[in-house]
Formats: sequence, C-alpha cells, structure tokens
Amino acid sequence: MSRDPALLDTLEPTVIGLIAKHQRLEPDQITMESTFSDLSIDSLDGMELVFKFEEAFDITIPDDVARDLRTVRQIVDALRQAIEAPAAPAAPHTSA
Repeated sequence: MSRDPALLDTLEPTVIGLIAKHQRLEPDQITMESTFSDLSIDSLDGMELVFKFEEAFDITIPDDVARDLRTVRQIVDALRQAIEAPAAPAAPHTSA
C-alpha cells in the first residue's frame, strides 16, 4: 500500500493539532520537545491520543511502542516509522 508523500509533510502540524484539540491547548503552546508532563497528558490521555493518531493516519502503533511515548517528537517519529513501514502481507486464506 503506497502512502501519500504529503502525509509525511504534514505529520508534525497534524500531530500538534490533534494534541492541542484533545488537551484544549493552543497549537503554538506545543513544540516537538514538549513532554507529556508539560502538556498534562496522563496515561489515559496518552492512550486516547494513540487511538486518534492511528485513526487519523490509518496505521497501527504497536503497544510496546505506544507505552514508551513521552514526547511530541517520539510520537512523530513513531508515526513516521509506522507510515513508512511496508504494509504486512495478508495472511493466506486456508480452507478447512
């Protein structure tokens, strides 16, 4: 599955916009170096944001990666990696 290259170009502002909306902040209050603590993102908010990112970018972020996210930069890097990863081949269909 080929991804739209423009998606990567808009990744940072889209992530910042989603966080701003969820946390009721102005986007200019959020930088790539902002931590979850800086933005008052607790573990529940973090999970909700991961779901929003997965939906917005039509990707899946592995649970072990999601658990380690602590900064906006880490989010963007994880999303970029998931977007750029080749789609996993579909499992072969077998009949019983």
